Amino acid sequence: MTRRPILLTFITGQCAALVALLVALAVLVPALNLLVPPTSAFHVPTHFVVLFGKWLTYALLAVSLDLVWGYCGILSLGHGAFFALGGYAMGMYLMRQIGPRGVYAHPVLPDFMVFLNWKELPVAWWGFDHFPYAMLMVLLVPGVLAFALGWFAFRARVTGVYLSIITQAMTYALLLGFFRNNFGFGGNNGLTDFKDILGFNVQAAGTRAALFALSALALAGGFLIARGIVTSKLGKVLVAIRDAESRTRFLGYRVERYKLFVFVISAMMAGLAGALYVPQVGIINPSEFSPANSIEAVIWVAVGGRGTLAGAALGAVIVNAAKSWFTGALPEYWLFALGGLFVLTTLLLPKGIVGSISEHWPRRRNGGAPRLPAAAAAQPAE
Repeated sequence: MTRRPILLTFITGQCAALVALLVALAVLVPALNLLVPPTSAFHVPTHFVVLFGKWLTYALLAVSLDLVWGYCGILSLGHGAFFALGGYAMGMYLMRQIGPRGVYAHPVLPDFMVFLNWKELPVAWWGFDHFPYAMLMVLLVPGVLAFALGWFAFRARVTGVYLSIITQAMTYALLLGFFRNNFGFGGNNGLTDFKDILGFNVQAAGTRAALFALSALALAGGFLIARGIVTSKLGKVLVAIRDAESRTRFLGYRVERYKLFVFVISAMMAGLAGALYVPQVGIINPSEFSPANSIEAVIWVAVGGRGTLAGAALGAVIVNAAKSWFTGALPEYWLFALGGLFVLTTLLLPKGIVGSISEHWPRRRNGGAPRLPAAAAAQPAE
């Protein structure tokens, strides 16, 4: 019987453990928030539920970025744009649910449109009073944008830093566009003052707990989808493209099609993360398109471990937990701390937290000696 490599066993166990942890969190955290009395030591306050839910949406964004960067070599500095577009699609649905309960009590137009003296609802807002249509746009808008960008960039064989610059320029262009009041998306103030989602009050503890559970399950689902891609034959081709794109193309593979497929899937995952983010934080504005947000997502993946998926999610949670602590304790030094964390990770853990553990775990199991490749281990001793 052939024995499976130790590293493969570790990664499989890691996958199962992460999914089981997320499912357990989706059940336990809402239960501890809603069913346990506030006086109990086991009670989870609502503000922690919201904070943890936000971190889970960031983790899903990190997994989507790791899918293209860690396994296909596409360093996207524009994933924050896909995240924000998904958030705006959800925000538009939430704004349409306000109706006459707004400040100006207009039955159709959001308050900012009434304030700007708009007479009718723009075409882009049509259909967003229906949740299925809004969810379709959450996936479709980032996916179509990624398809359009990738179609031209990958066919033109734009790679490396040039592709990163293009994705960042796209993000900045969207930032400038959404800042304009006549763009029809709330301008500088964005979309806020949400009332309910699917008839449930977004401020209610039960709704927040449900959104947390959905975020945890979405992260588990996104992780499994990404995991299924990278462990398939398609994933092996993606890794070949990452390591030697010219050789892979020479072997007859249509490299641009593989890159386009995974880029679109990744953008749709990022859009879903944004859609779950908005009802939990209660606002979406053009600052979400800031190029700095996309760069920060790259740091999450680098800290957790590029090319590990689980490490990307872990890095997002660790960095944002540190951010929450530093911005409260030492707010003026937060950016220095973030930069220092990235530098230290690059110097001491170049493969990230999970990547370094995955590399050193087999050596510890083998008594400190590096594990031989399977082919070399199979050869009989002379």
